[in-house]
Amino acid sequence: MSGNGTALVTGGSAGIGLAFATALAARGEDLVLVARNAANLEETARRLRATHDVDVETMTADLADRAAVQRVAERLADSARPVDTLINNAGFGMRSKLTGPDLSEQERAIEVMCRAVLVLGGAAGRAMRSRGHGAIVNLSSVAGFLAMGGYSAIKAWVMTYSESLAVELAGTGVTVTAACPGFVRTEFHQRAAIDMSRMPRLGWVDVDDVVATTLRDIGRRRVISIPSARFRAISALARHAPRGVIRRVSAAVLAARNQ
Repeated sequence: MSGNGTALVTGGSAGIGLAFATALAARGEDLVLVARNAANLEETARRLRATHDVDVETMTADLADRAAVQRVAERLADSARPVDTLINNAGFGMRSKLTGPDLSEQERAIEVMCRAVLVLGGAAGRAMRSRGHGAIVNLSSVAGFLAMGGYSAIKAWVMTYSESLAVELAGTGVTVTAACPGFVRTEFHQRAAIDMSRMPRLGWVDVDDVVATTLRDIGRRRVISIPSARFRAISALARHAPRGVIRRVSAAVLAARNQ
């Protein structure tokens, strides 16, 4: 990928989304940043404009709200202001259990990390296909290879959805990439009140490495992008290991995280 064009990034004012926005702006991409917090969005936009001399549009939207998702989809469909790259990044960590009495967090997660990805990916895919070029990135996770509650189930869906969308858009000039990082050092776990202090250092990847690997893999037309050699090895093992083994490993990781 090179400069020029416009990228829309959901969850673009923090964490992995901000890292994508910063890297794309450094390449000369104009931006459309989508997030819930208007003040954070405007401050992020101001910094990126000043540092990289690019245009930055902001859209305040909660992607758990279907009307807000539709507004973003309409922006992606706007042929007068084409979006060349979609980064479907918005998401959050989860503590609630699948058997908990209150499933509201699980339901919200499905809205933000499944339904919004579906709607925005479809809108971007149609618009990009009509122009004969474009790139769609959906944030999955190595958790999608495991069995660690609702989050793993959602990220497994994102991975398979991305592969299915790539098949549907094959030959159109539009690429689809599922980015599957491991544990990334951002405020992601803090926000979810998940204690990761017992997770070994080898379990972490740098956010800028995640972004650089994903952007490189877009150029290589890779559908599954896994940053770091160790996580590529872990993911390969997870794909071929018996599911019983995967469930035991998942339980061990959850135990280490929740102690």
